[in-house]
Amino acid sequence: MYEYVKSIISQITHCEIVLERPKNREFGHFATPVAFTLAKARKQSLEVIAKELCAQLEGHSAFAKVTQVRGYINLLLKDSLLESFASSALGKKHIDSSVPLAQGETILLEYVSANPTGPLHIGHARGAVLGDSLQRLGSYLGHSISSEYYVNDAGAQIGKLGKSIYLAGRELLGDSVEYDDDCYKGEYIIDIAKSAIAHFGQEIMTKEQIPVLSDFGKDLMLQEIKDNLAACGIHFDNYVSEKELFTRWDSTLERLKAHQGVYEQDSKLWLASSTKGDEKDRVIVREDGEPTYLAGDIIYHGDKFSRDFSRYINIWGADHHGYIARVKASIEYLGYDSSKLQVLLAQMVSLLKDGKPYKMSKRAGNFILMRDVLADIGADALRFVFLSKKPDTHLEFDVATLSKQDSSNPIFYINYANARIHTLLKKSPLEPSAILQADLAQKVDSSAALVAARELVFEALLLPRVAQMAWEEKSLQKICEYAKSLAGEFHAFYNAHKILESTFQAPLLKASMLVSQALCQALDLLGIEAKTQM
Repeated sequence: MYEYVKSIISQITHCEIVLERPKNREFGHFATPVAFTLAKARKQSLEVIAKELCAQLEGHSAFAKVTQVRGYINLLLKDSLLESFASSALGKKHIDSSVPLAQGETILLEYVSANPTGPLHIGHARGAVLGDSLQRLGSYLGHSISSEYYVNDAGAQIGKLGKSIYLAGRELLGDSVEYDDDCYKGEYIIDIAKSAIAHFGQEIMTKEQIPVLSDFGKDLMLQEIKDNLAACGIHFDNYVSEKELFTRWDSTLERLKAHQGVYEQDSKLWLASSTKGDEKDRVIVREDGEPTYLAGDIIYHGDKFSRDFSRYINIWGADHHGYIARVKASIEYLGYDSSKLQVLLAQMVSLLKDGKPYKMSKRAGNFILMRDVLADIGADALRFVFLSKKPDTHLEFDVATLSKQDSSNPIFYINYANARIHTLLKKSPLEPSAILQADLAQKVDSSAALVAARELVFEALLLPRVAQMAWEEKSLQKICEYAKSLAGEFHAFYNAHKILESTFQAPLLKASMLVSQALCQALDLLGIEAKTQM
């Protein structure tokens, strides 16, 4: 609907169109400042241009009324247009995205990629939910998106995991051990050590077997990570192993050298990232010949770009902000266009319960586990809460709110609206086919309920526009806000008007059905299944 209206004005003006929602709804459904653009380009009076546009648009079958206020063109859509779009959406059981894309992009979306050295915490969960919902949103808008998890299964952290398991195992066997400060701690390490002894026998707990323990622990943690993500409805298309990619290190290094991207100094190999916008050059090979953590990311991004996607999106924790420039520099030195990479940063989350800090997990040390929060509030609530604010802003939320059955609990409030609609449909004596055939555009002199129903239809049909804005800004909170606002509009409509057994029962139920469809689709973009009964 939004794009259709834009196309009408564009065909007349031959310029880019901006459509806004008037703050005063009495002005109409949309307003456009296009007259300002034309007046400037043509060097004519704003008043003359606005009047000319109004005259041209008034004759179009889409508009019931066209007015101008201080140069803004206000547009009131015809009821017949709303009826047409509503019937089409209900017939398809889907509100289509009508956003014109020159070509749907192919996008590689990498997110989570937490080291498989410990369980997922709520910081990981925020990026995980964001990534999964972005894939859903982009797919709805016509993009082809592949999701990927980069498994850091090489390097010092994996060796440290094996050593931590070894020390925990020796302690389980009665030895006195001393943990290094950098060892992984928590009950999960003890659990892995117990599993290793049960699987291999006590003889596994020797220093020589630390590499075996590293792989064993890594595999267990990666499976737990996958299970945690699956419990939240998140599945990846592909997992990429850092260890396997390191077989390409020599060829990657040669490519960097070919583009004058590296140099030797102080027995180290440096990436000349400062010439590509980084604050300083970065070491990629240490004095002992071992590649740094950055080397693995360089190989991985070289692998990504070799697969020739239109665009690449990474979701990282906010603590990786300083890492962006060096990775983009390496992409340039590999001969690729780093502007194709967009990095989204997810800030940390502070959870409360009844006003007090959420309990830390004994199993994993001093942080909150994703699986604990899932068990407490459920996947739907976790997803909605984590998507309710822009990812680059700090999120503090009291999970006790989610046990309330009122408007302070957004998930309850939205689902209650959808459940109310389904209850109405069950109680109505009308067959669904009769409701679908009802005419929302029928002319009535005095039916506030029908007027309000058409406003609901308009709001429901704005879903594709909201989805496009959310995608452009990578701000899923716009979908959250839309769903809650539409639910609120329906609750107000339900409380103000008699629906069942009214003269206009069929069209009112038809409008309600479209609201339900919009709510269900909006929640689906968030990865949440709408409830039809409470």
